[in-house]
Amino acid sequence: MSLPRVYGMSSSGNCYKVRLLLEQLQLPYDWVEIDTRSGLTRQAEFLQRNPNGRVPTLEYQPGHYLAESNAILVYLAEGSRFWPQHRLERAQALQWMFFEQYSHEPYIAVARFICAALPPQHERRGELPRLQERGYQALAVMERQLGAARYFAGDGYSVADIALYAYTHAAGDGGFDLQRFPAVRTWIERVQGQPHFVPMPPLPGG
Repeated sequence: MSLPRVYGMSSSGNCYKVRLLLEQLQLPYDWVEIDTRSGLTRQAEFLQRNPNGRVPTLEYQPGHYLAESNAILVYLAEGSRFWPQHRLERAQALQWMFFEQYSHEPYIAVARFICAALPPQHERRGELPRLQERGYQALAVMERQLGAARYFAGDGYSVADIALYAYTHAAGDGGFDLQRFPAVRTWIERVQGQPHFVPMPPLPGG
């Protein structure tokens, strides 16, 4: 039986989520490193795997692919302690994973990319005030949740925490001051203390 194969860019938070879960599941896998700046994801060979031309993409069986980082997390976590057993807690996990992709990642991840990977005089730096405003709003939502709970779905560490950890812990790269969010910082330490934790590499050029 072949190993699952991940096409990903190690310094991408969305790809890192998948690697972190695989490591914590202690599940063997192949990793195919792709620098998205190279244009490889827009070429015909890759578009046959993922028509959206993005990473991560999981080849879960030879010739069969699954895209979107949080969908991959749910697929891999099924039947493990990282996917809640109870109906409400599963819904809560999905609630926070949708929040991460809609209200969190578009601001915190993009600010990180602009600050860490683009030249200081790049025109996209003009986007930062709006990105940081919306990113701080997302962090404030997380702070309220974590002021009352240790994790995001029920009482245990789950894929919801993995999804939110990826870009939250690196928010400083995008100019966000995490000192303003003590509950978030405590949760970050809690995630980093989980068994088989692996860190995320920095962005190239960062």
